[in-house]
Amino acid sequence: MKRRIGVLCAILLGVLAGMPSAFAQDWPTRTVRIIVPFAAGATPDVVARLIADQLQERLNQPFIVENKPGASGNTGTDAVAKAAPDGSTIGISIGGPLAINTLLFGKLPYDPNKDLSLITMLVTQPSALAINASLGVKSTAELIDLIKRNPGKYTYGSIGVGSLSQLAMEAIALKSGAKLVHVPYPSSPQAIQALIRNDVQMVCLPAISIVPQLGSGAIKLLAVSTAERSALLPGVPTLKEGGIDVEADAWMGLVAPAGLPDATVQRIGKFVDEAITSRVVREKLTAQLMEPIPDTPAEFRARINADIARWTPVIEAAKIKIN
Repeated sequence: MKRRIGVLCAILLGVLAGMPSAFAQDWPTRTVRIIVPFAAGATPDVVARLIADQLQERLNQPFIVENKPGASGNTGTDAVAKAAPDGSTIGISIGGPLAINTLLFGKLPYDPNKDLSLITMLVTQPSALAINASLGVKSTAELIDLIKRNPGKYTYGSIGVGSLSQLAMEAIALKSGAKLVHVPYPSSPQAIQALIRNDVQMVCLPAISIVPQLGSGAIKLLAVSTAERSALLPGVPTLKEGGIDVEADAWMGLVAPAGLPDATVQRIGKFVDEAITSRVVREKLTAQLMEPIPDTPAEFRARINADIARWTPVIEAAKIKIN
């Protein structure tokens, strides 16, 4: 009898040990929610819906996008962190909720290091430095010289306190020894219109919000904020080429609740990587000046850590806090 019980226990343990692997092989077995921490129509929402359409078509299971905006992306990211780690909830997030907000908020409702599983980076989007044409400068170097000679005279627009658009401009000011006045706006279109009207003299915003407005002649594109020239805007120099060592490209990644089995993380990552690098999705991303950048969870973590290291001195120097 004892021998039979021992055999049964061994079989049961084997079955339990194999459950995560078996589950991973079957994912998805039901409807999957993709939580977006921003409103419908925002760039992360566009990316989420492209991925959802591809996954639904390939895997023959429903994928539903849920928008949970609020608190600079913290609300939706927290919803992912609080979900069951069973593969039925994944989420899009960006550098704010995963890295920058740890420096801006006194307390977050989740711990990005402990409460989330990182799956893969999704896309990157170059930011671009643009000026009102009336400034009369033709390059980043000329702009730096102008603002250094006139501390506090010129203003820049952003899409909110603590946003990448503010941090990029504050980094430019910090590294050039200049002083600028910040004017926040609710969205990129409003910030761009302010630039066109010369209510602000410069911005560093997602390139997709700037490029369509160049035909008016009211604004001028000086540089992109990527480490190297963007393949999407090859004729535009980088900030580094203009003599200012600042990088500030926007990125998005896919996350899930902590505790999701590694095998499931790998399976989800595989399918999502295939989706965002597919021809149909790549073409749509290119139209939005975005590039797919799938990677491993370890590389994803390294990117988050690099952003924290990059923006800590800028946030401290500019004394930026949200609460």
